[in-house]
Order: sequence, then structure tokens, then C-alpha cells
Amino acid sequence: MRRLRRLAAAAALALAGGSACTTPSRPTLPSGSGTPFPGFDSAYQQATQDCAGVRAITAELALSGKAGTTKLRGRINAGFSAPDDMVLEGLAPFGKPAFVLAARGEEATLVLPRDERVLRGEKPAAIVEALAGVALTPAELRSAVAGCGLGVSAPAGGRSYGEDSAAGDGANGTVYLRRIDGRWRLAGVMRDGLTVQYGDFSAGRAGTVFVRTAVSDLSLRLSQVEINVPLDPKVFELDVPSNAVPLTIEELRRAGPLGDVR
Repeated sequence: MRRLRRLAAAAALALAGGSACTTPSRPTLPSGSGTPFPGFDSAYQQATQDCAGVRAITAELALSGKAGTTKLRGRINAGFSAPDDMVLEGLAPFGKPAFVLAARGEEATLVLPRDERVLRGEKPAAIVEALAGVALTPAELRSAVAGCGLGVSAPAGGRSYGEDSAAGDGANGTVYLRRIDGRWRLAGVMRDGLTVQYGDFSAGRAGTVFVRTAVSDLSLRLSQVEINVPLDPKVFELDVPSNAVPLTIEELRRAGPLGDVR
């Protein structure tokens, strides 16, 4: 179990020697009943018209926060392609990556190169949850990184909180908008105990994504973002070492940051 704890900590980006950085400040979402906002539909379309067209996106994500009582910090090279392809590479301070997670459709493969372990055939959201306490599919992660919350689904009407904040309820949860530099932007979304928020806007795009659940509180600072550059399907196919020892999802869960919570 001790060895599994160590390899899971590496996979979860609790990297020894990682550089310290200040956790970004999370914006505040409005609360209360608000007032009827007849123009919410057009505001929502304006807020999502850019991110709704993101079919592929790559970025470097600087992760900080915690899952359970475990502090997480590190860097991830991420790539997403619609409808549900994903690759995440956890960067170590030197040498081999801490982990590589690739997904195509409903199945994913996790490789821990430093420990020569492999987890195959599990759903991507289950592996992401074991690593960071957040069960998100590749499509939801792509949408979150692109700035569209958990996916575009227009709420049925909305309410305003002053001139620059609004909210509406729809199939993807409660959506929050904020007017920034005279234009509506997506500020966040809440669904079933999961909150995704955006901050540090520059040139119309959020620079930080905040993700929070009952057991995790994470921030992702985005850099080197490229949008709608076609990704070779081969980037989502891992070269698994022939001597890699199988790892089960239950082993990863028990050894991961939420193992003690469970």
C-alpha cells in the first residue's frame, strides 16, 4: 500500500520539489432570487458564442488545490478533441512524466511511466475522479477548459443581480454570467454539487478555471492555449511498455488522495 500511495501521489500531481505558487482568488457568484431578466437568452448566447465552437483545444494547466486532505500541485499538458477524446500528461520536475492518461470514447488508459504500471479499460471520468476527486468526462473537461462550463445548453430564462451579473437554470445546472468590459461572459456553472467558475479574464478568455466539489477544491491556470488546431488521433493512443504491471481502478482509488476519506 505504501508503494501504491507513492505512485498515486505522483499520478495526482503531488510532485516533490514542485514550485510553490499562490492559489488564485475565486470569484464570488451571486445568490438570492434576483429580478427577472428578459434579455437573458441573448446575454447567454453572447457569453457562449466563442467557446461553443471549440472542437479541439490544447493547453498547459498549472494545477493547485486539494482533494480530501491531500494538497495537489503540478503541471499538466492537456489535449481535447470532440466529441470525447482526451490526453493528459502530468509533468514531473525532470525525466519521465508522472502519468499519462488517454481516452477515446468510453474507455481510457492510464500509464505511470516511473512505476511501470498501467490501468486499462476504465471510464475516463472514473480515473479522473480517482486522481483528483472530480468525476468529469472528456467532453465536460474540454468544455470547462474552453470556458463553456459543463457544456452549452441554454437555460429557460434567467434573473439579474444588478447590471453586470445574471443567472439562469437549465439542463446543465445553474449558469452564471458576468459582464466584463461591456460584454457578457460565462462566470460559472453549478450542477449536482459540482461548481466550475472562471476568473482572470484577458482578451475575452478566462485564464483560470476553478473546480470544486464536496471533497475537492482545485484551480487550473491556463497557458499556451491553442484552439481548433486539428489533433492527430495518434496522440490519444498510448504506447504502453510491454513490462507494465496492471493496476486496478480500486487500487488507484484506495491509494489516491481520497483513499483515507473513503
